[in-house]
Amino acid sequence: MNITVYLGATEGNNPQLKAKVAELGNWIGANGHRLVYGGSKVGLMGHLALAALDAGGEVIGVEPKFFIDQEVQLDEVTELIVTETMAERKTKMVELGEAFIAFPGGTGTLEEIAEIMSMQALGMIDAPCIFYNLNGYYDHMKGHLENMIKMGLSTEEKQAGIYFPTSLAEIVEILL
Repeated sequence: MNITVYLGATEGNNPQLKAKVAELGNWIGANGHRLVYGGSKVGLMGHLALAALDAGGEVIGVEPKFFIDQEVQLDEVTELIVTETMAERKTKMVELGEAFIAFPGGTGTLEEIAEIMSMQALGMIDAPCIFYNLNGYYDHMKGHLENMIKMGLSTEEKQAGIYFPTSLAEIVEILL
């Protein structure tokens, strides 16, 4: 299975993030899945990809040219796809993905997973949309989605494929 993971190119200030992203990468690689991610060697992105590679997995990095020019790509990836723009990068990551995970991240992570939620609601994709709710990181997002339903602006059916697991074990249950 191709698992697209959205996450930051920074490490954040909680050391648990680095350990949990390595755990996720290790599971992806050790279980014969293919990681699709943003292609960077820095921050949590780099830790995720290296863990998947170290566990024997394949890793596809999708990196826009301007990041290649800044030399932030991880050269060890199995395959590096270079795009002209961020929009092309997002499109390619969706095309390659069979499941989508938002690890705790910043505005880019939020933008990318929001597109997956929208595509799901419109019936354009049928794949799990997973917010890795580590230490309650995505509690507010979960509450916001519940409020959309309460206000009649969304439905449970449109949000049926959105999950908020709090551990890798829960993610594995969703994916398998």
